[in-house]
Amino acid sequence: MRQRAARDQQRLESGAGISAKDLANLQSEVTSLAKRQADLEDVVLEVMERLEGAQERVTGITERVAALESKLADATARRDAATGELDAEAAKSTKDREVIVGSMPADLMALYEKIRVKQGGVGAARLYQRRCEGCRLELDLAEVNEIKAVPRDQVVRHENCGRILVRAADSGI
Repeated sequence: MRQRAARDQQRLESGAGISAKDLANLQSEVTSLAKRQADLEDVVLEVMERLEGAQERVTGITERVAALESKLADATARRDAATGELDAEAAKSTKDREVIVGSMPADLMALYEKIRVKQGGVGAARLYQRRCEGCRLELDLAEVNEIKAVPRDQVVRHENCGRILVRAADSGI
């Protein structure tokens, strides 16, 4: 448009070999081209402003993404460390369990395994302050008295859930 406007302006200024009517039309076209050029420059400015705003938003979003990626990396590292600790603890517990299982009578282990399978993974539960920690029910006084009467080395089962009750010092019995 600038080239065309410059060419038309040059023809207008030279005026050679052009009729008055053509000069008027040329003048009108130059004015129209100048207005169109001003409108297009306004559009370009608006687009440049919008581009600048979009680039600022991209920069802000990029910074937020970097911060979130950093937090994610930190959380992943903490998760991996915790998983490692849990794996080590599980391995130790498995080893400890194997030692304990090796020292237990075979018939008691068979009973335990049967109950464990039936009860969804828990075959024995601690008796704590008159409460079975397997099913979370409190034993009534008659059950407590029956358990007190049984020798410490004899296996006691909870009548409600069927689990083996482990009597400890804090059992209250």
